[in-house]
Amino acid sequence: MRIYITGASCAGVTTLGQKLATLLRVRHVDVDDFFWMPTNHPFTTKRPASERVSLIQQKLGHEDWVLTGSCMDWGDALVTRVDLIVFIVTATPVRLERLAAREKKLFGNRIAVGGDMHQIHGDFREWASQYDNPNFSGRNRARHELWLSEQIAPVLRIDGADSVEKLAVEVIQALPPTPQ
Repeated sequence: MRIYITGASCAGVTTLGQKLATLLRVRHVDVDDFFWMPTNHPFTTKRPASERVSLIQQKLGHEDWVLTGSCMDWGDALVTRVDLIVFIVTATPVRLERLAAREKKLFGNRIAVGGDMHQIHGDFREWASQYDNPNFSGRNRARHELWLSEQIAPVLRIDGADSVEKLAVEVIQALPPTPQ
């Protein structure tokens, strides 16, 4: 079985993917691990799309897996044969709280005023806050919904405010039966 989980930044996509991979004993791959080049100020230099896709395909292999993140507009080859697409919808205030906590944990004082990542953090927060704006030129809910409507695989919409345990049960119950 192959599951693709997507949604806005800090919606709970990676957390759910990790939980499902553990429960189902399958590989978990997050697109952010391949989207960005490794740089001293992380998340500043994008890797070329064709290189991302190739690296992710190699990491996924031919077994069952869970893929998390957003590869809309560049990674259709990654989701052509998924069994289920999970779309996590989480309110913007909840996502922004999670974003602040995650960034603080990862980067500490580097994101504080005067820190070397303060501007990067502020720009990311502003970008993430625009997700529900259909006129935003970056990743937004309207573009995600359009992309989802064009997919062949079934799409499960879940509420990212629920516990990861509850979400994992919903996803497992939605999986199509495995052929005998």
